[in-house]
Amino acid sequence: MNLKEAKKITGGLSDPGKMPGFAYNLPTWACVVGTKLRDIEGSTCSGCYAHERGRYRFPNVKDALNRRLNSLNHPQWIEAMALLISHYSRKIPWFRWHDSGDLQSAKHLTNIFEVCNNTKQVQHWMPTREAKLLTLIDPAVIPKNLIIRMSSHMIDQGPVKFWPHTSTVVKAGKTCPAQEQGNECGSCRQCWNKDINNIAYPLH
Repeated sequence: MNLKEAKKITGGLSDPGKMPGFAYNLPTWACVVGTKLRDIEGSTCSGCYAHERGRYRFPNVKDALNRRLNSLNHPQWIEAMALLISHYSRKIPWFRWHDSGDLQSAKHLTNIFEVCNNTKQVQHWMPTREAKLLTLIDPAVIPKNLIIRMSSHMIDQGPVKFWPHTSTVVKAGKTCPAQEQGNECGSCRQCWNKDINNIAYPLH
């Protein structure tokens, strides 16, 4: 398999300017929990940055998101994703899953585990609001180079108790430094750091 074939199979990677490296995204309309939260005032999804805002409104971006969603059940998805991530993360070995969108199923999650196992040279970070899916897995099977952060559903809600690595959205008391760095990660890698239990993002 070559890069062109891998891109065709998976829909390709995303390259968010804020991130230190490449990422992967899906359409927000397909979010299972997020779709429900968007209609709840005070939820972290009620003003979703990736739902009909900014560059996510552009037809070419929407088309790419839908291609990625439609590719998830391709029999070569794991192989193709591992090839793309290995290639594009050679210089910057940090990768984010779902800068928009979220997990679709338990199979989707275990497929991501396989991709991480096949790209051990890369550090992976995946935020999610799909608590039910996390309760279905044995934490012992999570690849060592992947950190999953369970995101709290409401603004100013504390971290969830059932998962060791979390993220929250707060009006005050943020720990993410991006706002002071041109809205970029810069040299910060807190989200990928398993020694940091919770990341508090500012409401924006």
